[in-house]
Amino acid sequence: MKKTLLLIAMIPILSFSQKKEVLKYFISKDTLAGVKDQDGKIIIPAQFKIYSDLEDGELVKEETIYFDGSKKGEAKEKNAWGYVYDKKGNFLYRPFFYDNGADYFREGVRRFAKNGKVGFADRNGKIVIEARHDFVSYFDYGYAVFCDGCDWEKTEDEHKAIVGGTWGVLNTKGETVKPIAKSSDKNKEIQGKYYPNPFQYNEKEKNILQFFYKQNKTLSGLYYINVYPEMSDAEKKLLFEIVERPKENFPYYQINTYASSMDSMVSERFKFLVSEDGQEKYAMDYNEKVPYKEWLSNEIKEAEQFQKEHLDNPNKFVK
Repeated sequence: MKKTLLLIAMIPILSFSQKKEVLKYFISKDTLAGVKDQDGKIIIPAQFKIYSDLEDGELVKEETIYFDGSKKGEAKEKNAWGYVYDKKGNFLYRPFFYDNGADYFREGVRRFAKNGKVGFADRNGKIVIEARHDFVSYFDYGYAVFCDGCDWEKTEDEHKAIVGGTWGVLNTKGETVKPIAKSSDKNKEIQGKYYPNPFQYNEKEKNILQFFYKQNKTLSGLYYINVYPEMSDAEKKLLFEIVERPKENFPYYQINTYASSMDSMVSERFKFLVSEDGQEKYAMDYNEKVPYKEWLSNEIKEAEQFQKEHLDNPNKFVK
């Protein structure tokens, strides 16, 4: 059940809280974990068997308290892994079990499980979509796929797959969305059907995105430098979309970079944060915020070095 350190290092876990409270995990004599405040007051009693490398006295760095394991005396729950509490010690939810641990945050939310159903919570622990469906995928380009009446079934290679049921598509409000005839390059294709462009912006947000679109040639050159075979300039154009807006403990717009609405895999190297006033810009280097100009300079140096070592790379980066 334990994740490798490499995998954990790849997950972007950022702390933006401006609160002054200092909370620490503690390990009891019987190796169970809990949380205390800076004065030693117990906020959450030691009752969790932890499967990650949690150390006694380790700080709570995120906006919520997370226990990566099982709770003493509590029965196993379908699709659930770990426990999430607020910083006052109130239970919030159990994360959805994914990739041998708790689901990751994608587009500002992650899945949780309740009574065998799946919903979504934000980084502050607020439930943004209630647990109503038997299965829901993570959000990708503003949409998630869900099913009802389906279940997990082992495949020949001992992995599990979702089978049966009735399938549909959700937007970020939790609403079921119907397919349409394709009308734009920003329509999202899911299982051979098209869905409306999910991103709508006010003038301020359009201006924030314009900063990245003005650098599309440079950024696409960096993005595709190690891609084979050769691509045209039109094929290399990128899309920049706001997937999370400022909220308590998170004073940023998060911008994801997409190859297209059809092939919407997001590179961890091309996720950006912009301050609420639009002045500060950062790249998300996994669990670190790097000033945008510094990140861009490093990316260009790496690209130039890559081309020196791979003279045959078809998609040349031109500064």
